[in-house]
Amino acid sequence: MPAYITLWKFTAQGIANVKSSPDRVKAAKAMLEQMGGRMIGAWWTMGEYDFVTITEGTDDATAVLATLNIVRAGNVTSMTMRAFSEEDFAQIVAKLP
Repeated sequence: MPAYITLWKFTAQGIANVKSSPDRVKAAKAMLEQMGGRMIGAWWTMGEYDFVTITEGTDDATAVLATLNIVRAGNVTSMTMRAFSEEDFAQIVAKLP
């Protein structure tokens, strides 16, 4: 399954409701599972971003849909990166001339 690393920032609304952040992540895990994906992990961080998640999804469109469902609640903004496993990347570079 494709993997995704997402960097999240709290909005003013999200920081005002920060105590419910763990519950919101649990709800996101459940949503991802219903969509055929899974959350590998979530880590709250110090620095430019407030937390990071690593997820797997069935495809890029489903990953975008899941992220939009989370962001539109107004608690966070996000930046998502498609991640490639060692095996996937080896197959990609094997096609180089």
